[in-house]
Amino acid sequence: MGTLKEDIVSQSKWIVKAFAADNLKLDYSINSFIAIDQFIGKHSINGRARLGGRLRSNLGSVLFSIGSYIGETIIKNVPGASWITDDKAPDGEITVSVLMPDGTLIFPVQRIIKRFKNGIEDSIYVYGYSVTSGYTNIPFNDNYWISTEEKPWWKFW
Repeated sequence: MGTLKEDIVSQSKWIVKAFAADNLKLDYSINSFIAIDQFIGKHSINGRARLGGRLRSNLGSVLFSIGSYIGETIIKNVPGASWITDDKAPDGEITVSVLMPDGTLIFPVQRIIKRFKNGIEDSIYVYGYSVTSGYTNIPFNDNYWISTEEKPWWKFW
């Protein structure tokens, strides 16, 4: 087992391949976070893994891998962003953070855990767009609203 940063890189690459098996493309773009929301929506319900879904086994490892991908994607899209890790921390996989150029710390692994537990209200795409919009010229992808498996809380029909 390598350092936490090495694990982050390898798990990020692994999740790209794993998503490809579900015909979901992760290409290190902010728009690829839509595929993460679709995946979580398809394989979980009410903060639990769906029976027969891809999150039924190795949930912690899969969420760490997705969180690693989220952080790596933000770092690739925001010049000057970098990982902050602590290999000695017993909960280091959960407390890893990304330091943004303005000094803000974000916690991608904790965010994917929130997305899993709370549903689409903690959307990864909206989160990723929000934390990177001040650093990029990437427009908001309006297809997001029709692409998720779950209905937002405000849609009753």
